[in-house]
Amino acid sequence: MTDHKDDTGHHAYAEVELDIESERLSIKKPDVRFDRQGDLSDEERVTKAMAHFAKDFGTTAAAYLDACVHCGMCAEACHYYVATGDPQYTPIWKLEPFKQAYKREAGPLAPLYRLLGLKKKVTIEQLEEWQHLLYDSCTVCGRCSLICPMGIDIAALVGMARHGMFKAGLIPHELHAVATKAEEDGSPLGVTPQLFQDRLEWMEDEHEVDMNIDKEQADVLAVISSIEIQKYPDSMGATAKVLNAMGENWTFRTDGFEATNFGLLSGNADWQKDISMRVIDAAIKVGAKTVLLPECGHAYMALRWMGGNMYGKPLPFKVLHISEYLADALNSGKLKVKKVEKSVTFHDPCQVSRRGGATQAPRDVLKHLCSDYREMPGGGDYNWCCGGGGGVVTIHRADELRYKVFKLKMEQVEATEADTLLSSCANCRQNFDDCQSHYDWKYTADSLLELVAENLEEANA
Repeated sequence: MTDHKDDTGHHAYAEVELDIESERLSIKKPDVRFDRQGDLSDEERVTKAMAHFAKDFGTTAAAYLDACVHCGMCAEACHYYVATGDPQYTPIWKLEPFKQAYKREAGPLAPLYRLLGLKKKVTIEQLEEWQHLLYDSCTVCGRCSLICPMGIDIAALVGMARHGMFKAGLIPHELHAVATKAEEDGSPLGVTPQLFQDRLEWMEDEHEVDMNIDKEQADVLAVISSIEIQKYPDSMGATAKVLNAMGENWTFRTDGFEATNFGLLSGNADWQKDISMRVIDAAIKVGAKTVLLPECGHAYMALRWMGGNMYGKPLPFKVLHISEYLADALNSGKLKVKKVEKSVTFHDPCQVSRRGGATQAPRDVLKHLCSDYREMPGGGDYNWCCGGGGGVVTIHRADELRYKVFKLKMEQVEATEADTLLSSCANCRQNFDDCQSHYDWKYTADSLLELVAENLEEANA
């Protein structure tokens, strides 16, 4: 804008800019979006939420909710709090309506709480407000659970609170949409059995490897995630290369291939069971001794640690994450790889490492695969979440916050000065890709499995 003076000698353009700024400041920020599903009244939504909160008020939840001493240590463990300094992101505060309902309706001092008005009834306004805290700003990464001096599994409680939110029709619409698609069509991204078979046949030609599609009997059932089928299909070829090199009797099944479980992430326990049972039924059908899970974090949590609960009894097969399988194969000498000539660092998927307990497995793999492995500061069990887990990467209104917390991950990676960044979770890789594009960052998260498959010794290849 040209700098000119009016009749009084003032800089006219400056006044215009001040007027614009004044107008900008006077415009209200848009209201925070609260998504709703169905046509329930406000009262019905609260009633539904309370009824399903109450279903989770067993001895475990009660012990956790009564044990909190409000020390605040979980705040410093949460990437949302650390990245923003905003106290609303303190993990235990994210459970306030759930805890409020327990204290008022089910706890040992509930009559006293009601009589003295120490805990008010949960309102629809609270549930709407807490939708952001339970979904947009929690990846259920479990770092708060690990830190809590009272041993409270805060992440597990968030999962319980989501049950009531789903039944009340109060979850982010993107998460509801993909969960619905997974329940109704068998895949959150619309991957049909025919599309899956087409992708397998493409990778079979691309990698010149036998994909073992729909064998009637197999010792190993390999499953895959939709994000890999659609975005990282080379993972299917890598899986086949490794299993064939091992001489396994294995198969991919078009009637039980989907590893992801958006019933778990959205809070619908019924859908979680349905999705898990598709894999369980396929494994039983072929007589599998092992179900081999792909590079997917919450798939590991859903089947390895919750699958028996869904099935109603111990699973009749072993469940292994691909990093565990690779570690066992390399440590036993059944699989051999060539060393890669570059420095490597590794991002631990929260649901496999901190929540799942398989922290050492990828490090065993990397011991065989590379000479220059560089641990991130605070890596392993205390690793910062990438910020995309728990369904957050699907929620568009959470993008700005997700990018902000990803800076913690960037700092961890950059501190290693490694040439290559690896992970063993496709959902993490998806979030890394998106954040890399957002920040024009130099690192891409590559696949641990694919690097192993690319470097098999000739006797295995």
